[in-house]
Amino acid sequence: MALHAKMAVHSSLPADIPGLMAQIGKAAKDAAAVLATANTMQKNAALLQAAKALRANEAAILAANAEDVAAGKAKGLTPALLDRLLLDSKRINAMAQGLEEIAALADPVGDVIACWTRPNGLKIERVRTPLGVIGVIYESRPNVTADAGGLCLKAGNACLLRGGTESYKSSRAIHACLVEGLKQAGLPETAIQLAPTTDRAFVGAMLGAAEYLDVIVPRGGKSLVARVQAESRVPVFAHLDGNVHVYVERSIDLGMAESIVLNAKLRRTGVCGAAETLLVERAAAATHLAPLVKMLLDAGCEVRGDAETQDVDARVKSATEEDWATEYLDKIIAVKVVDGLDDAIAHIGTYGSHHTDAILTNDAQHVARFMSHVDSAIVLHNASTQFADGGEFGMGAEIGIATGKMHARGPVGVEQLTTFKYLVHGTGQIRPV
Repeated sequence: MALHAKMAVHSSLPADIPGLMAQIGKAAKDAAAVLATANTMQKNAALLQAAKALRANEAAILAANAEDVAAGKAKGLTPALLDRLLLDSKRINAMAQGLEEIAALADPVGDVIACWTRPNGLKIERVRTPLGVIGVIYESRPNVTADAGGLCLKAGNACLLRGGTESYKSSRAIHACLVEGLKQAGLPETAIQLAPTTDRAFVGAMLGAAEYLDVIVPRGGKSLVARVQAESRVPVFAHLDGNVHVYVERSIDLGMAESIVLNAKLRRTGVCGAAETLLVERAAAATHLAPLVKMLLDAGCEVRGDAETQDVDARVKSATEEDWATEYLDKIIAVKVVDGLDDAIAHIGTYGSHHTDAILTNDAQHVARFMSHVDSAIVLHNASTQFADGGEFGMGAEIGIATGKMHARGPVGVEQLTTFKYLVHGTGQIRPV
């Protein structure tokens, strides 16, 4: 596969953004019609060939990524954003493995969700079908190119991907591998398209392209999601910011709490499942608060706390009201002592983003109350919030974590990228007058 030859296709672009959107959109609609009836073996073959191409073109992908990272450093991107942007051999292999895992999933298209027979003999089936054409708008993380393209393909959808400017060269190199997989499997190469421009006007064109796109998935910061929700004429799967909480009770073993909190905050600070606020039950403050705060500070994490948290370590900075509502995506965490379970639930309800929240406790009744009263897409008990990931849920990968309540919620995998229709079988029935 000649990767750079594939990438050169987009070197000459029309200046007319609406015209470009129309051209790409029509090609996507045509490809979606083919994918809707493509068999499972053909889709899986495309995924496996794309995975093979990713591994074969590792050097070219890393070279493209190195250019993106150098440009990101020159622009002054934060360490957390640079980490999201950076690719290495391990991450490229993880992308390839993700495609292979998607191929191994059951094909949702054609799955009979429910079936029943009416008294008049009509047999009714509810059957999964593709959504059609999915637009994905994302920032910084080039691996989303592979994840989103692979998931859309397995669910029988065409897709239009618009990655962040910072990751443009990396995304093009990855996209070329996906196109190679489609080509090898005999599927339309336009089934997975990457926006061939970094012009922000193209995002606006996507938001207005209701005649071509069936749904848009925004994956990025508050400003991106807010713009999409405000301007889109296309239905949206909202992926809001991850203001993630970990609540620690006195019944939890300190060693387990330390392990989970450290992982939840610092495993990767730039992912949406990273903990941003630590809540500690007042009854646990005497035994748990100081060790947890010291552990985070010693690991290089800035701690911004309330008065009680500041009292346990002089290095703790004073937290402001804004800190409780902030997704840092950095080595910063807000820490607060709360009166108990109900106080923790109320704090999360006030400041949380309905993304992911966790309780660390051995009290079964408190677990049940926390899980039923915390209105987040993902709620965990005695586990790191960094498990908020479609791959970790066994979905192969995810397009994002949907924090809304319509159609899809939580990790958006292949099943969430389908809708359904009703098939009604009769034997000559007519409806009485």
